[in-house]
Amino acid sequence: MTILLGIDPGSRHTGYGVIEQVGNRSRALAFGTISTSGAEMAPRLGTIFAGLCEVMSAHRPEEVSIEKVFMARNPDSALKLGQARGAALTAVVQSGVPVFEYSARQVKQAVVGRGGAEKVQVAEMVKHLLGLEKRPQEDAADALAIALCHAHTRVSLARMGGATSVRRRRIR
Repeated sequence: MTILLGIDPGSRHTGYGVIEQVGNRSRALAFGTISTSGAEMAPRLGTIFAGLCEVMSAHRPEEVSIEKVFMARNPDSALKLGQARGAALTAVVQSGVPVFEYSARQVKQAVVGRGGAEKVQVAEMVKHLLGLEKRPQEDAADALAIALCHAHTRVSLARMGGATSVRRRRIR
């Protein structure tokens, strides 16, 4: 059993999703959104940091996955997203937990099977894959998708590792 945390960083809404992975099966343990308010960026970053520290403390994930920054059309938006991501990474790194990064395309490919999937499709697949009664809020759904992407990647890498390990006999 492995506890995984997925983070979808945002300067206004940072989604988080905690899943438990046993073999190739996953189930949701907790998910939600850390919402910030106000015009000043520093207090908003503090809220993200404190919120994720609480999540880390409550669930003690063994690995964390986070979405990579993409280049937005608006440089100011990209900068704010980078700052939010930095606050999230700082909360995680201080715990000494390994961090894995995935692009939005990788997450969509892993969860939906198509790198260009729409957000609604991702949320529906998250609901289905985790057996949730209803579709999670958008940021939480994205965070759960990031955690699932990492879970699927872990399983695939374990299979490949097992498939490629060959016992070699010594030839004399």
